[in-house]
Amino acid sequence: MSAAEQTVCITGCTRGLGLAMVREFAGRGYAVAGCGRSREQIDALNAEFASPHRFYAADTADDASVGAFAAGVLAEVGTPRLLLNNAALINANAPLWEVGHEEFSRVVDVNIKGVHSVIRHFLPAMLDERRGVIVNFSSGWGRSTSPEVAPYCATKWAIEGLTRALAQELPAGMAAVALNPGIINTEMLQSCMGASADSYPDPEEWARSAVPFLIRLSASDNGAALTAP
Repeated sequence: MSAAEQTVCITGCTRGLGLAMVREFAGRGYAVAGCGRSREQIDALNAEFASPHRFYAADTADDASVGAFAAGVLAEVGTPRLLLNNAALINANAPLWEVGHEEFSRVVDVNIKGVHSVIRHFLPAMLDERRGVIVNFSSGWGRSTSPEVAPYCATKWAIEGLTRALAQELPAGMAAVALNPGIINTEMLQSCMGASADSYPDPEEWARSAVPFLIRLSASDNGAALTAP
């Protein structure tokens, strides 16, 4: 995928991996669109990045909010060639039986239902053009498990299955990929591992190697369960 007239769309773009990818893609000449829940952080991104980039306040757990976000991107930026479902939440460390219903539901609403909403609102336009790659961010905990993060593990295992099934439904020329980004020192990792998270690379370092990897994804990767370099 060359940078010319190519749109990358990133959910959860206001911090962590999402923000690092915004800056790396934009620096490489791609038109970047994205969403995040914080209006203040979105306003800051729109001030930092001029057209053709555009950022929207949206909650991926709210289907109507996702619909408005998608309509804005499609009208103002263009149909994504690379759609990155990055937004995710993790539960506070606890045994499964101590995780409250509301917290469990919120993790599911963002990590599974939010991914579905984004795909549902963007994919028809991508299908019209018969091209594009959807990357659903999974996790090492979508392929293995650890104690006290069972809700998060469950959602990422679901993303692996959802992505594989979606890949079987896409026409030739398109791809859906589940991506384990690896272990990166983000707020999410810090919530699980505390100070030991400092021994892992930060999002900016990760993006410098991951973005070229994402750019190279193509229809030949359809259905793959990949791990970022």
